[in-house]
Amino acid sequence: MTRHTHPDAHPDDPHYISRSGWLRAAVLGANDGIVSVSSLIVGVTMANPAPGAVAIAGIAGLAAGALSMAAGEYVSVSSQADIERADIRREKRALKAQPDVELEELAAIYEARGLAPDTALMVAAELTEHDALGAHIRDELGLSEVHAANPMQAALASGVTFSAAAAVPLLAALAAPRGQTLPVVLVVTLLALGALGAIGAWAGGAPIGRAVARVILWGGFAMAVTAAIGHAFGVSVG
Repeated sequence: MTRHTHPDAHPDDPHYISRSGWLRAAVLGANDGIVSVSSLIVGVTMANPAPGAVAIAGIAGLAAGALSMAAGEYVSVSSQADIERADIRREKRALKAQPDVELEELAAIYEARGLAPDTALMVAAELTEHDALGAHIRDELGLSEVHAANPMQAALASGVTFSAAAAVPLLAALAAPRGQTLPVVLVVTLLALGALGAIGAWAGGAPIGRAVARVILWGGFAMAVTAAIGHAFGVSVG
């Protein structure tokens, strides 16, 4: 049996789009873990610097956040998957009920992309003969295996990365000398955010500097806001 392989113009420089599903959830989970737990710790420290209060707040934030992120990703991506399946069922019915109309629709799509009318119709006819449903799923609905919604994958990626990232500011707060929780958490958090931005950009083949600046800017802003709230409603450190 002959095995057919797809030609690849740059085998040593692969596309990164296949990573978009899990990478988005992983980066979102990690970023939220660092920012939310560090911001929570900063706010609580500004209001009540007692180590016990800070530890309880951090641990509770980690547990609640991880479960919330995983559940949120699962529900949202499941909704997307439901929509995709509904559209696919609709295409199946249309192909059975109106195959000629669907063929013309597919040809119009290819013509709009730049093919001559006769060529577009010929391509549509050949693809329809080979796999009509697959052609419409790909070219009319814009779906593919790469972009297909995977609720469990997104939930696990988001929950695990949230927990791992949230542990960074939590451990920093627990290890900080008494009275130094705030500066230690701030420095560790900004370093962790910078590393996350760099790793996420590297994994996705994107510019590293822009990603690092983006996560540090928004993370710093979130911590500044919670610090101001903690100071307003509590007692300032020192």
